[in-house]
Amino acid sequence: MLLVLGTGLPGICPALTASDDIAALSLEELANLEISSVSRKAESLASAAASVFVITAEDIRRHGATTLPEALRLAPNLQVARYGAGNWAISARGFNSLSANKLLVLIDGRIVYSPLHSGVFWDSQDVFMPDVERIEVISGPNATTWGSNAVNGVINIVMRDAGQTTGGKLAVRAGEDERVLATRVGDTTDGGVRYRVYGKAVDIDPTEYAGGASRGDDIQRAQAGFRVDIGDGDGQFTLQGDVYDGDLGTPNSRLEISGVNLLAHWRRAGDSGSVINVTGYYDGSARGDVVTGLEENLDIFGLSASHQLEPARNHSVVWGTDIRHARDDITNSAAAAFLPPQRNLAWISLFVQDEWHLHDGLSLILGARAEDNDYTGVEFMPNARLAWTPVEHHLLWTSVSRAVRTPARIDRDLFSPAEPPYLVVGGGDAFESEIADVVEIGYRAQPLARFSWSITAFRHEYDRLRTLEVTDAGAFAFRNGLGGTSTGIEGWWSWRPLETFQLDGGFFLFDKDLELRPGSTSLTATEGNDPERQLQMRAFWNMTARAELALFVRHVDALSESQPEVPEYTSLDARLGWRVTDNMELSLKVKNLLDDEHAEFNAPDGYAVYGRQAFIQLHWNYL
Repeated sequence: MLLVLGTGLPGICPALTASDDIAALSLEELANLEISSVSRKAESLASAAASVFVITAEDIRRHGATTLPEALRLAPNLQVARYGAGNWAISARGFNSLSANKLLVLIDGRIVYSPLHSGVFWDSQDVFMPDVERIEVISGPNATTWGSNAVNGVINIVMRDAGQTTGGKLAVRAGEDERVLATRVGDTTDGGVRYRVYGKAVDIDPTEYAGGASRGDDIQRAQAGFRVDIGDGDGQFTLQGDVYDGDLGTPNSRLEISGVNLLAHWRRAGDSGSVINVTGYYDGSARGDVVTGLEENLDIFGLSASHQLEPARNHSVVWGTDIRHARDDITNSAAAAFLPPQRNLAWISLFVQDEWHLHDGLSLILGARAEDNDYTGVEFMPNARLAWTPVEHHLLWTSVSRAVRTPARIDRDLFSPAEPPYLVVGGGDAFESEIADVVEIGYRAQPLARFSWSITAFRHEYDRLRTLEVTDAGAFAFRNGLGGTSTGIEGWWSWRPLETFQLDGGFFLFDKDLELRPGSTSLTATEGNDPERQLQMRAFWNMTARAELALFVRHVDALSESQPEVPEYTSLDARLGWRVTDNMELSLKVKNLLDDEHAEFNAPDGYAVYGRQAFIQLHWNYL
């Protein structure tokens, strides 16, 4: 049913104080980049007690990514698979599907997961990619910081301060199957007000089945937006917003999508380490199937406030509240119905995180969140982290935490067909929250000035995972009939043997062992479709002062939980860039150089295959 309709509110992270050119930074300077996704306060990447990978603006530029999912492929702690022309399956630590529901995604603090299915409609999420400051990717639970649904990971997309994007910029991508045109203009007034506006249009041809037939999933999409920044680091106000409209094909239907969002953020830094952040936003979206008539109109309002303070020299506290309200209105079809069609949902929470520096190099972080939702009441999400720096540039950390995925509308309210007798029945009050208890241990180090690495081992114990149970009436009902464990190791490294050459690598090893709970009548004991092994390697070479080469190799094991199985594949992407002038860059990007075609994810009607593609890309700073 999701295929038919398919498609926190923190303070905004401080902008980099360094130059726009991230490539000019050493590995040590990159490790000291400030991030805020782990604990909702500014801290260096090197000291964060979590499995966190940062995709920088320079990574995005060198890779030639024009969409968020393309950029997210660069994170070795994510599983990213293309499902069609504009649909993607993206998750952390497994359980991947088109409606993956254990990964929380934010754009400048605006939570973009859908309360319809606790996932992300990636065809509706877009930005002007040259304005991305960085993307912080946390694998592992972060529910104390961000609340329910941050079960297996968090993605926080941080956009640049408007003061870093003055002038005009044109970005063009043209190839046989895809065209992207985007432009942005920004400036700073005499009074110090920074602003920018942008527009973006995307046209993607339909993908194909293995036999060459079209899947009919072409995309035409347009988006525009703005951002205004006032003030400095001690006191700053930001106002930004976007509007979009699109027409999306699917193998069986056609979707129309549209939306608008508006976000305001205020930050105030006081004495003795005190920082106050207040964020409010509105996010409205509509998506409808023009064939079946199934349509959703969703309005979300969010308000967040957090306060960071340092009551003692070795003691830091962050506490606050998050409030979200959603008004969801479904126009049902004959094939599927959400009953009742309209729902008002609210999530209200309080959280606190307390960090103590116990001894030189040893820190203890304790945190907890209590969150109330309309489906299951109050959920409690605690965590404890211990971090030790045995020597400079080395960090050993471990954590124990509990995360919760609260029910979505699909779990409670979906019925199919729209009239009895039903084949699929929503879980109603019988569907409970999913639970994950997680233990992690990680080590991060930079033993040499030009070499750094990170590795994390984890074990997740899940209970009450969603199943489709057979009822006495012969129908299927959503219940919590699955449990089990997942274990794995993820890691990455970066080596810069020369100032002009860099090698980055990453891996993900994963095992999932799920079984039905006593009394379950489900016909399957699985959720998601995940590779047991994923490897990647990136190479960057500045051949001359104006020419550069980027190579990106990925290997993904077979997806054996689908029928038919999706075979393993190895892909190679290459990008050759040439800085024509100081204000113009021209590049050639070629995807999938190693094979004629490969599939990345399964689909009920047959998966799409992707072959070699070539694109010309132009970036021109014209003002």
